[in-house]
Amino acid sequence: MDNKRPKPNYFWSILTMRCPRCRRGPMFKGANPFKKIKLSYILDMPETCPECGQRYDLEHGFWYGTGYVSYALAVAVSVATFLAWMVLIGVSTEDNRIFYWLGLNGVLLLLIQPWLMRLSRVIYLYFFVSYDENYKQSKPFEFDHKL
Repeated sequence: MDNKRPKPNYFWSILTMRCPRCRRGPMFKGANPFKKIKLSYILDMPETCPECGQRYDLEHGFWYGTGYVSYALAVAVSVATFLAWMVLIGVSTEDNRIFYWLGLNGVLLLLIQPWLMRLSRVIYLYFFVSYDENYKQSKPFEFDHKL
């Protein structure tokens, strides 16, 4: 009988913000980004994954690249809301419906920004660290700075 644990789903691991190496350990200290009102707590992360020991901050300044991921996510949300607005309400040059969409979209992006910031960190780390089925026996991923 095989006692192996099933491989966690890739997309579910991203949405639940789990470590990319083991897909089991949480990437953030608090599960809910909206729970703490102080913005400084939104991105609180443990230094390493509690399950597999993978370091989250791979090098100094590593998280600067998440700005590009966050921008892409915001554009994707904006396109999705625009398409939904077009289908449900419509867009016309005769009235100000497009400005109502812009306002609604702006408010929506502002409200989901804590979640988008966390999700962009998760997606960015998934670019560099891949799933390791034998994470208990192997060493965590590290950048090799030797050229």
